[in-house]
Amino acid sequence: MDHSENSEQEKSEQGRADQERFPLFEKVRRNEAARMYIEAQNQATKALGYTEHGLAHVKVVADRTRYILETLGEEDHVIDLALTAAWLHDIGNIINRVDHSQSGALMAFQILNEMGVPAADTAQIICAIGNHDEGSGVPVTRISAALILADKSDVRRSRVQQQESDFDIHDRVNYSVTESQLKINQEHNGIKLKLHIDTRYGEIGDYFRIFMERMLLCKQAAKSLGLEFHLIINEMPLM
Repeated sequence: MDHSENSEQEKSEQGRADQERFPLFEKVRRNEAARMYIEAQNQATKALGYTEHGLAHVKVVADRTRYILETLGEEDHVIDLALTAAWLHDIGNIINRVDHSQSGALMAFQILNEMGVPAADTAQIICAIGNHDEGSGVPVTRISAALILADKSDVRRSRVQQQESDFDIHDRVNYSVTESQLKINQEHNGIKLKLHIDTRYGEIGDYFRIFMERMLLCKQAAKSLGLEFHLIINEMPLM
């Protein structure tokens, strides 16, 4: 058996293990309506000139949500609910960008209710979705805190959907980010968002102008998890 076959076997075994650990997430991930809403809301946000909010984004957010909660020792059931919230967190954009976290929570409730998900689990998921966005979001649970950190840290070049000639400041800042890492320290008392910005496309000051509210929400979310939030851009500690 060559290296590629070993790799494929490992991926298959990991996939089966994840299905056993996170059964609800696996069901929602395969849900046709959920996938359709994710794809449709990304088309809506693209038409509005926003960055990518589709499957690539929700995969990043789900992975980072899982990383945060696994690292902090949460049980699999809690992570399962958090992954589900991460997968569905932006579907409200199909209704309207304004208040999309609240409308998305209601849409998620409908999906989960039709799937027969217990009310206690649904409550945790829609609470996190309804509180994930800056302006109205508050990290009222550990799931919501992890989702906030995972979502707001997803800044990267590949999220830009517009042509360079049509870039606004949000596009320039996202396009300028060539590296984005979210890392919890060994002592489990701090979380660091480390970015590398290509200053040919965006300045560090631009990042603060458009993302300060998000970073303050990240700081609040980290605190609720017993962590101190740090922002480092081009090796410079800024928060």
